[in-house]
Amino acid sequence: MLGLPDGVNALLFDLDGVLTKTATVHAKAWKEMFDAFLKERDGDGYTPFDVHRDYDEYVDGKPRQDGVKDFLKSRGIDADAALVQRLGDEKNDLVQQVIERDGVEVYEGSVDYVRKAKAADFKLAVVSSSANAKPVLRSVGILDLFDDVVDGHAVAEGGLKGKPAPDTFLEGARRLAAEPARAVVFEDALAGVEAGRAGKFGYVVGVDRVGQAQALREHGASVVVSDLSELA
Repeated sequence: MLGLPDGVNALLFDLDGVLTKTATVHAKAWKEMFDAFLKERDGDGYTPFDVHRDYDEYVDGKPRQDGVKDFLKSRGIDADAALVQRLGDEKNDLVQQVIERDGVEVYEGSVDYVRKAKAADFKLAVVSSSANAKPVLRSVGILDLFDDVVDGHAVAEGGLKGKPAPDTFLEGARRLAAEPARAVVFEDALAGVEAGRAGKFGYVVGVDRVGQAQALREHGASVVVSDLSELA
């Protein structure tokens, strides 16, 4: 049913890049924040943040502070907690400004898929590192389609490790009273599919929005699609 293995009863969806077109908003916000920091630190000869390579490798799908630390480490920068917090807050402020100004678009194929899954009585949850997950879902009118939302607040409050650790997806499965082996993870981020594999989920759907199908498979995707409409 819906292109999924038999025996599945719960579906866990990432938000940015799977349900909503906010991954590009996040990538631009990361770039603006990091470029300003790097230019101030290194001068005009700084190496800019790459919205494809650096975003995919170091920040996509991860909790904000982990993304800051991992990118800075890749540049040989040993950041203290205060700097990590400041840069993360600046990035979040930029994202909220863009969302408030321009709104959020959804992937219609994904929303249609979620509606079909709900009609078929699957248990549904969103699992996102974003602290803005619920407001975004509410703003596009699809929050009520999901039985639960594991977001950035749940990560902080529950002491959960962010992706690529499986903690957030395992928490989503727990909230749905579903065994990981009978649950499906939907992810566009390399860290996210890796988390699905690490959590021993029954099936991991990689959603390729940026031409990284092979990398998604290498990180743990059971199947790769360019849009969830391919499964329906």
